[in-house]
Amino acid sequence: MSLENAPEEVKLAVDLIMLLEENRLDPQTVLAALAIVQRDFERKIAEKA
Repeated sequence: MSLENAPEEVKLAVDLIMLLEENRLDPQTVLAALAIVQRDFERKIAEKA
């Protein structure tokens, strides 16, 4: 499957992975940050409901 035809969430995930890997961040730090980001966006979704 070509990335140009991939769903938007796959494209975003690939971009984020590349960004995080290029910056050589500690995987534990990345996971902790992603958990914060997930909670933030879950809160935003809940506020819309």
